[in-house]
Amino acid sequence: MHNFRFKMKNCQVENEALKSNHSANLAVMKQNADVALQNLLSVITKSHSSIKQLLSGAEALQLVADLLKSIDRISEIPEGSP
Repeated sequence: MHNFRFKMKNCQVENEALKSNHSANLAVMKQNADVALQNLLSVITKSHSSIKQLLSGAEALQLVADLLKSIDRISEIPEGSP
């Protein structure tokens, strides 16, 4: 009977150690998830900024293209035209 109690106590101690490790692992996983979330939010913010810059650059290029088209049209007008 003493051997059974001893084994039971060992199982309880081992169970508590496993629960403790499980809690520690969950805490590490939560911390890793939080770091990943912060990194993802940072990437999202930077990508929004890059997209805005890209759109702004595209608009500037469109203005240049429109200007070049206008110059082409002006150069096609005959000199004697009203």
